[in-house]
Amino acid sequence: MTDTKPGESPQPDAALVIEDNGAARRYEARLDGELAGWVDYGRVKTRLVALHTEVLREFEGRGIASALVRRVLADARAQGVTITPRCPFFVRHFERNPADRDLLAPPHRPASER
Repeated sequence: MTDTKPGESPQPDAALVIEDNGAARRYEARLDGELAGWVDYGRVKTRLVALHTEVLREFEGRGIASALVRRVLADARAQGVTITPRCPFFVRHFERNPADRDLLAPPHRPASER
């Protein structure tokens, strides 16, 4: 782990591997092969709905949740999809990182308003 400046998240350990487990509809972060955290998601047409981000207690404080968000955003960009953040961690990311707001899905109107 690297030292961080005040207000920065620590960088995760080099052995962190993040994969999209499509069958489980979640991104999984493994540290030295051990499940450390995940992002649960759903898909609606060309949107990824970020539902929940979780990091196991013994792995907290290592920047794993931030690394998961960065991976989800990178994959969304590569796939040309947008994100609907239902998870508070994703909501905060978009509030703090305006450069990523291009990935936000537009608000959806009820059918009765169309």
